[in-house]
Amino acid sequence: MKLEVEDNCPLNNFKKCKQFKCAWFVQMKGTNPNDGKEVDEYACSMAWLPMLLVENAMQSRHTGGAIESFRNEMVKANDSNQSLLEMSKILEFKNKGIIKQ
Repeated sequence: MKLEVEDNCPLNNFKKCKQFKCAWFVQMKGTNPNDGKEVDEYACSMAWLPMLLVENAMQSRHTGGAIESFRNEMVKANDSNQSLLEMSKILEFKNKGIIKQ
């Protein structure tokens, strides 16, 4: 069942939509994040808002995943650097004769 939305404007006291005479009536091109279908149509910016919020949430999740992955790589690199630093200190002490074999 498809719902038919009335063509009225909450910004204009619920009078009929002015469509192309209104600056908020815009064309949206892209992919619908809900179903993956291509979108290329005109509508009120207020009508696009839910879809754009879903897309923003999806992009935020992807960003969070990328940051977590980057953090994990930095932890591995830091551990590796710590190990190298400890080994260089041990070798330095052996060369100075502080540590006997």
